[in-house]
Amino acid sequence: MSWLWGSANSEEKKIEEVAPPAPSLKDTLGFDPNELADLSTILSAKGAFDSERLHPLAGLDKGVEYLDLEDEALTSMEGAQTGLIPSRGWSDDLCYGTGAVYLIGLGLGGAYGFGEGIKNIPANAPGKLRLNTILNHVTKRGPFLGNSAGVLAVTYNVINSIIDAVRGKHDDYNSIASGAIAGAIFKSSKGFKPMGISSILMASAAGVWCGIKRVIA
Repeated sequence: MSWLWGSANSEEKKIEEVAPPAPSLKDTLGFDPNELADLSTILSAKGAFDSERLHPLAGLDKGVEYLDLEDEALTSMEGAQTGLIPSRGWSDDLCYGTGAVYLIGLGLGGAYGFGEGIKNIPANAPGKLRLNTILNHVTKRGPFLGNSAGVLAVTYNVINSIIDAVRGKHDDYNSIASGAIAGAIFKSSKGFKPMGISSILMASAAGVWCGIKRVIA
C-alpha cells in the first residue's frame, strides 16, 4: 500500500504547486492590520483610500462637475445689467434688495433710538437704569424702522419685477413707478393723503437710487 500513499502525496504536491497563493491582507487593504500602531499608519498607507475602490457615483476621479449649477447664468433682460450686484433674475433682486434695505433701516432706527435713549435718561439714575433706558429705545426704534423698510423693499421689488416682465426691459421708469405704487400700497390703510405722501417719497427714493446706480456703475 505504500505505493498508494506515495502516489497520493505526489498528487497533493502537484496541486499545491499549481494553485496560486492566496492574496494577503496587505495586498487587499493596502496595509496589514497586524502591523498597525496608530491611525496615521492607515492614512499614510499607499492605496488605502484609492478613489477607484469607492462607489462609481462618487465621481472623485472626475472632479466635482456634478455640483455645477445650471442657473448661474445672469439675466439677459435689457437694462438689468446696470445694478451694483450681478443678478440672475427677480429672485436675486428680491433677496439682495430686501436684505440690504432691512439692515439699513435696522441700523438707522437703532442709531436714532440710541440718541433718543440718551436724551431720556432720568437724572441721577444708576448705571443699570441708564443702560436699560438706552436699550429700550434702541430695540423699539430699530426693529420698527427695519421691518417697515423691509416690507417696502419686498413690495417694491415684486412690483418692479412684474413691470419688467410686462415691458420686457428694466429702466428708470420702471423703478420710479414701482416706488410710487409701493408707497401708495404701504399707506393704503391711512387714507388718500398719507398714500400720496408715501407714494411721492418712495418714487423720489427710487429716482435717487437710479441716479446713484448710474454714478457708481
